[in-house]
Formats: sequence, C-alpha cells, structure tokens
Amino acid sequence: MRIDIITIFPEMIKPMFNESIMKRAVLQNLIEINVIDLRDYSVLKHNKVDDTPYGGGAGMVLQFPPFYLALKNLRNEQTHVMLTSPRGKTFNQQRAIELQQKQHIIILCGHYEGIDERVHDMVDEEVSIGDYVLTGGELAAMVITDALARLQDGVIKKDSYEQDSFHMGLLEHPHYTKPFSYEGKEVPEVLTSGNHKEIDRWRRYQSLKQTFLKRPDLLNGFPLDKEDIKMLEEIKKESNIKE
Repeated sequence: MRIDIITIFPEMIKPMFNESIMKRAVLQNLIEINVIDLRDYSVLKHNKVDDTPYGGGAGMVLQFPPFYLALKNLRNEQTHVMLTSPRGKTFNQQRAIELQQKQHIIILCGHYEGIDERVHDMVDEEVSIGDYVLTGGELAAMVITDALARLQDGVIKKDSYEQDSFHMGLLEHPHYTKPFSYEGKEVPEVLTSGNHKEIDRWRRYQSLKQTFLKRPDLLNGFPLDKEDIKMLEEIKKESNIKE
C-alpha cells in the first residue's frame, strides 16, 4: 500500500514515521508513505495556498487550485482519495479493514477555516476521527495512516491485531506480565495455570465484561453464542446489575 498525505505542514507529520513500528514498516518496504507539501502546487507568489472567504467571515480558506493540481499529478485509476473533515463519516476499525485492500490512498489535510468546497467534489470519501474540532487534519491523517499501516502484511503479527479492541467487535481482555506480585497487586492465577482452555475462557469473559461495562453499545447486534450469553449473565450478577 502507498499512502500520500497532502498538507501545508509536512514537518508536523514526518516524525511519526521515524519511530517504532512505523519506521520499521517503511524501511522494510511493507508500506510506502509520502508526505507532500501542498505549497509545492501553489499557483501564486510565495507559494501561497489560502485566501479570505467569499462572502466575508473570519479565518482563511485553503484554495482549490493547489489541491486540483496535486491530485491531477498523483492520482491514478487505483487511487482512493480521502479528505479529513468534521462532516465526514467517523473512521473506525471496520473501515480500516476495508481500506486495507486499497493499493493507493491519498489523504488531504484541511486547515484554517476550511477548504474550498470544490475540493470536496474531487474526493472519494470524507472522514472524521471524532466529534471534536482540531486545528487541522494532520493529526487525523496520522491516526488513519497508523491504523492502516499496522494491518499490512508483515508490519505486526496477524494474531496480535486480530485480538485488538474493535477488530473482533469487542473490547480487548486485560493483559499482565512479570512480576506476578507487586505491592499486593497480583496477576490472576488462571493465566499461570497452563490450562489454555481455561485461559481462553477467562479472556473471553473479561472481554465481554469490559465491553458490557464500558461500551455496551458494541454488543448491539454482536453475534453472541450460548456460552457468551451465559457469561454475560454471570457478569451481570457479579456486577450487581439488574435487568
């Protein structure tokens, strides 16, 4: 997969790809990430890319021509263009899985008061990472890129991300590591029992419990089997929750 991020602040994004898993993924050619300065496509003096809005109002608006020229140069038949926008559909793990199949993605980062509406007409998808306002789309672009990168073959082990929260539809179970006991806080004994059937059941139980108590909305429509339903009844009793 190749991801091109178009922004007016490329130095804000570049450090993300110089650390940890993302750095290894890029160095091993598991994913290609390019950060492109929108100003390189400016048609005005001093590489200006914004102007005051028609009709008046506060703030500056990013102009149409630079985005048009950038997409004309970078886009091909396989390209999927995304625009970070508060009016876009909320990005989630399911969407990340769907986008994993794309060969080439371009992410346009908004900034200032907004983007010329004609840019919206050139994109395939508007996407938001939450119902709040940021100073620009750079953080959203980094979030989306990170979520997509970790799903690429070889970036991390498949069985690692398949147990992640949201990937399987539930919140993830708790994790523990050494030491077994510290300051009176101990690891659940089942995890050191060596009984993998009981460990798997404990993890499923804890995953359902975390979801039921913290994100019950995720259970709506989730395919629960008989054992899941039984566990949820146990969780309700344990938590003193009445129907």
